[in-house]
Amino acid sequence: MKNNIIILESVLTTQEVEEMVNFLQAIHTTEELIDLLFSKFKIDCTNDQSIVKGFDRDNSNIKGNAEAICRPKNEKECSIILFSCQIIKIPITISAGRTNLNGSATPMGGVVVSIEKLVTPKIKLNFKNKTVISPVGIYLEDMRNEILNLSQNKLYYPVDPTSRKESMIGGNLSCNASGFVPGPQGATRYWTHSLDFLTLDGYKISCSRGQYISKDKKFILKSDIENKVLQIPNYRRPKIKNASGPYSCHNGEIDLVDLIIGSEGIFGLITSVTFRLKEMPNSFLDLFIILPTERNAIDLHKYILNYFDNDLSKISALEYFGYNCQNYMKNREYLFKNKNEVGIYLQIPLINESIDYAGGVWLEILANSNCGIDEDRILWLNEKRNWDIFFEARHSIPVNALEKTRLMDTCSILTDTIVPVNNFDSFLNKTHDIIQKSKIEYILFGHLGDCHLHFHLIPTNSQQNIALMVYDKIIDLTHELGGVYSAEHGTGKRKRSDFLKCYGSEGVESLTVTKKSFDPDFLLNRGNVIDFELNNK
Repeated sequence: MKNNIIILESVLTTQEVEEMVNFLQAIHTTEELIDLLFSKFKIDCTNDQSIVKGFDRDNSNIKGNAEAICRPKNEKECSIILFSCQIIKIPITISAGRTNLNGSATPMGGVVVSIEKLVTPKIKLNFKNKTVISPVGIYLEDMRNEILNLSQNKLYYPVDPTSRKESMIGGNLSCNASGFVPGPQGATRYWTHSLDFLTLDGYKISCSRGQYISKDKKFILKSDIENKVLQIPNYRRPKIKNASGPYSCHNGEIDLVDLIIGSEGIFGLITSVTFRLKEMPNSFLDLFIILPTERNAIDLHKYILNYFDNDLSKISALEYFGYNCQNYMKNREYLFKNKNEVGIYLQIPLINESIDYAGGVWLEILANSNCGIDEDRILWLNEKRNWDIFFEARHSIPVNALEKTRLMDTCSILTDTIVPVNNFDSFLNKTHDIIQKSKIEYILFGHLGDCHLHFHLIPTNSQQNIALMVYDKIIDLTHELGGVYSAEHGTGKRKRSDFLKCYGSEGVESLTVTKKSFDPDFLLNRGNVIDFELNNK
């Protein structure tokens, strides 16, 4: 039987709530609140602007501001902060590793709540069930390595975003981070079994996948005080890789776990998670394939897709390094011979095959593709030196592009668009044409396996307005071709207008109703996905 009645657990006792309400009656400013949280509850917090300024923006480089920062160490401290800010109406921005490119972690006033000290519960592996419990304040790469260590390399967590060394688990959950694995298995949501989640009024929700399913487009939030209706977002989502706004379902049924993951902090604060894990293959075959042109790369994608009968879950990476990437890439001389060449990274998990045997099979498969592949220009990344060179090269591209953006004191403009595979060729050709007519420098790279490539525009300061118009044209084209504006990076503050274009005013209205059920005053991650000012006129 489907259960849509969500039980809210009290983190704070009735006495603690009453005492806090009494304390808060005398509080009118953020400065006074910080003094109270520090002196009465011993919470690590400060309004020292020399510290706070370090949290005033994420990798989007959108300029923000905050009055104070809190760094809670446990659920109780989190609940105290959330409850206090709700009572005196102070905005809260939840901050993790700040690797987001759309301004989700950029504060617009109020208090920043950094999860960097939320490192309990400790990582706990359940080998039999193939699951791991993880805190949210640790880095993804540290969790992945600990899983390998605890399982003696028999289990692993497959989600592998480029920023895995800099992004925290909480941030990955908030934006439904994804990596190089094509299809649903490449994203955080697919592997999330259960989580603990704090609402703005200090309650805790513990939910496992399948435990709470909405009924007739709603949940019931049941606390010790009241029952409250939670309407779910019901805008239609294209059935492709999709991170454009919180999860929705037009037929009225959503798993609560799916609703919370990818919600960009606008519903509450995730404090703990249990992930499902995958058995580690015996090994992986890793190849970097040099191709003469982008046309060859697109043809190779079609060839591999056809080879696997349109199911790329059998590979674990199909990545593209295309137009102008070489100019932002370390080790380019080692990888490429001329400036027009492009590259594809292909990874194949091996169960009962040796790398040598699989390598021979795949050399033959690739030779039969008729995509301009020279066997001598395939780099075997299973050799450690080659892997180290390639990994440094692939990671350096977005880092160097963002650094150039900062040096020019301009905003990075990175498309995150995706279209159905049948419209992929048309989308690429038209988008190249749009950007090249503008004379703006750009690079192209990304997840070829999902038809999800990033056009990273690098405008000069004087070209910013033109770049924004170019971006809007690309978004319009994406929607015309049945795609969405964000496949992995979410919406944040930068792409609210894209959400409106994609789902219309009805979609904004639907999400606003859901948001107000959790947060009637729009205090949590204000400005993410939907416009606070617009909804409070």
